[in-house]
Amino acid sequence: MATDRPILSVKDLSVDFTTEEGLVRAVRQVGFDLYPGKTHGLVGESGSGKSVTALAMMRLLSRSASRIRSGQIHFRPRGMEAQDLLKLPDRDMQRIRGNQLSMVFQEPMTSLNPVQRCGHQLTEVLLWHGKATRQQAHQTALRLFDEVRLPDPGRIMRAWPHELSGGQKQRVMIAMAMACQPSVLIADEPTTALDVTVQKSILDLMQQLREQHQMAVLFISHDLGVIREVADTASVMQNGQVAETGDIHTLFTRPQHPYTKALVACRPTLQDRPEKLATVRDFLSGEQQDKHPQEPAKATSETAGPHAWQLRDRNGPPILEVNRLKTHFVTRRNFWGKPKAYHQAVEDISFQVYPGETLGLVGESGCGKTTLGRSIMRLVDTRSGQVIYRGQDLASLSQKALRKLRPKFQIIFQDPYASLTPGISIGKAILEPMQVHGVLASDKARKERIISLLERVGLKAAHYARYPHEFSGGQRQRVCIARALALNPEFIVCDESVSALDVSVQAQVLNLLNELKTAFGLTYIFISHDLSVVKYMSDRIMVMQEGKMVELADADALYANPGSAYTRELIRAIPG
Repeated sequence: MATDRPILSVKDLSVDFTTEEGLVRAVRQVGFDLYPGKTHGLVGESGSGKSVTALAMMRLLSRSASRIRSGQIHFRPRGMEAQDLLKLPDRDMQRIRGNQLSMVFQEPMTSLNPVQRCGHQLTEVLLWHGKATRQQAHQTALRLFDEVRLPDPGRIMRAWPHELSGGQKQRVMIAMAMACQPSVLIADEPTTALDVTVQKSILDLMQQLREQHQMAVLFISHDLGVIREVADTASVMQNGQVAETGDIHTLFTRPQHPYTKALVACRPTLQDRPEKLATVRDFLSGEQQDKHPQEPAKATSETAGPHAWQLRDRNGPPILEVNRLKTHFVTRRNFWGKPKAYHQAVEDISFQVYPGETLGLVGESGCGKTTLGRSIMRLVDTRSGQVIYRGQDLASLSQKALRKLRPKFQIIFQDPYASLTPGISIGKAILEPMQVHGVLASDKARKERIISLLERVGLKAAHYARYPHEFSGGQRQRVCIARALALNPEFIVCDESVSALDVSVQAQVLNLLNELKTAFGLTYIFISHDLSVVKYMSDRIMVMQEGKMVELADADALYANPGSAYTRELIRAIPG
């Protein structure tokens, strides 16, 4: 049973960062309580201070770049006196961190060691904290991998992080965080990279462990539907401060602060498809009417579509035609290096995409969505089949011919940190492909174009000279979107391009993608695990399972009358 006494209390926490532009107050007098057996949500826009708050609680902020200006973090572990984590010696904090106080980080690829196998990284946690012998640690790791629904735990034990999908890497991180059965778990966007069915299983697992071990959970997420499903109470953060705190039902049905109302209104729903999604700026300026979050919008002439950014005519020739595409990866070789076994990532898929269309692509993590997108872009080698772009088979093109065609089709990758070079400023990261492909006549004109693109995706001109580590996960994703747009493409593969964004910035980016689609005649393949977003964006939706196409149908028809049991399961798993 949960007690009335908090196991962890954050009081008046303020954190400053030293930058070239001066002192930045990232967190201002933040406070909340965590109770055994309860989940407290932390929501807000990207850059609002959610992750900084969590890192301060874990004592993981850089001492050279940050300073905790004020505050207390009182931790009352089982059977021990309360202690202020901010005043503990480093040695004592190391014994608590990962043991009694654990964290699931936002970006699994940068949190996992790329040169150590996944099994070793999990058993290392158990051995370091003295929770098991080496043999016991191996068995415990297999059990934990099985609990978080990783396929073939034995193979995952031997796998390197780069061999796993984004969702699978995140599940490895969750297993590592749960390994020592902590008293407090901080989950920083733990389901961002997961599809809805695995997300639901992970959320159910975390709730079961929370109840079984009376664990307190701080759940950080930009997905209001997830927060609504898992949290008992929540705090809404804006510009480093807590705007509103309350029980989850009140926050969603009767929000008091205008900012909270705006966040609730920004989220796309399955019931309607407005011409333009509400943004925080629109809502707070009074341009958007308040809508009751419990009442689905009724279809009207405004919401019934089709809108300007929706395709009306598919009678012309397709811009992209995929014929019986197969992409296999070697999983085992003999002594001489000859392949003996393959993983069939994409198996015999055929479809067409028409100019001006958005084709949504959904399915569980590891089903082949990303591999299909990269196969189309010729970033991975295909085994057989055709990818015909405006009448040209990309597989038959020489590297020189393909390079000339590259600006016409771009990709926005799933992991924004891994697709940006840490030692290059974001301005130069966008400038480089423009120079390579001769976009605009001078670097001065290119810089003006880059600053314009940064502002269109919600960043500032001052961000041009900053480096990737100075941005939040959502801000880095916006940089990647700006980079993809810099070459004036006509076809873009959006691989989870808004998964790292909070709902308000997500609304801005989705509106931007639709505006650009209308203005420049862009065509998208839109890959996402968020089915509400996919339905809002897409003209048609293709559902994939285990490398194969399950069904392909118009977006509204697929949600109203799914043709397969698998699609029905995906729709039922949508949170909120």
